[in-house]
Amino acid sequence: MKQTEVLLQPNPNARIEEFVYEKLDRKAPSRVNNPELLGQYMIDAGTEFGPGTAYGNALIKCGETQKRIGTADRELIQSSALNFLTPLRNFIEGDYKTIAKERKLLQNKRLDLDAAKTRLKKAKAAETRNSQLNSARLEGDNIMVNFSYMLNFLHVKWLKIWAEEVTKSEQELRITQSEFDRQAEITRLLLEGISSTHAHHLRCLNDFVEAQMTYYAQCYQYMLDLQKQLGSFPSNYLCNNNQTSVTPNPSVLSNAIGSSDMASTSGLVVNSPSNLNDLKDCSGSRKARVLYDYDAANSTELSLLADEVITVFSVVGMDSDWLMGERGNQKGKVPITYLELLN
Repeated sequence: MKQTEVLLQPNPNARIEEFVYEKLDRKAPSRVNNPELLGQYMIDAGTEFGPGTAYGNALIKCGETQKRIGTADRELIQSSALNFLTPLRNFIEGDYKTIAKERKLLQNKRLDLDAAKTRLKKAKAAETRNSQLNSARLEGDNIMVNFSYMLNFLHVKWLKIWAEEVTKSEQELRITQSEFDRQAEITRLLLEGISSTHAHHLRCLNDFVEAQMTYYAQCYQYMLDLQKQLGSFPSNYLCNNNQTSVTPNPSVLSNAIGSSDMASTSGLVVNSPSNLNDLKDCSGSRKARVLYDYDAANSTELSLLADEVITVFSVVGMDSDWLMGERGNQKGKVPITYLELLN
């Protein structure tokens, strides 16, 4: 039960506050949960950036989704507390404590019964020994025989004390047996209702699982809707989650590479419009280094491996975003945005 409370409310201070209000029989004040707080901060930041901007609008939409997730989280906590934690807590603090107390009392009664049986067994053994000594006959009249007789006489006197304990032990055994039987009946009656209690808590557990299922389904739907909304933004506003593993689009990156005019320390230069135009205008070929891996879409294209050097040349009538590439006896179209022309 405690671990379920930790799952639903990770903040220990909040759990202590709710416990105090519960003991005072007062309603705990409503507090903003983490998704709602994050959503509000996103909305505020989106407002500062400007709802008319793409990024500001996206922040506002993300913030609204986070607040909806926070509302769903609040409903999960309320449903779980009502349908699962409260019945379980009432059982543990009520019926379970009573059952544990009666079972412990039954165990003590059993120990008392065992002790009474042991005392009765010893008393009966003493009585049997007493009878055997009284029936024994002594022979001879020497001093050792008389001395042995005196010892036996004292022994018999001591054994008679045990014999007197038989009646007392039997009475004590009857009392402890009666108390044990009574406690066993009480415990049995309490445990008979445990099956119905198990059935009730099984239904409560099923309600808890359904509440979790509803919560995660709502969160999934909210995030799916948010993804669709963000997907409606222009593609130049979207960023890649992992730029190293995503293959760039030749038509999108051509402008970015074409506008770059920085030279690398190794003597390589990034393609500029003048470089590409010079290559288009001349009929000769040039060397180019491949920037990214590229898988050919059809037989007219040439697959590329990053950092390899190939020969490229222009063909009249070819799309401006493509060049003809050559590697050994392999030839095919290659995207310009995947290449860095060498001086």
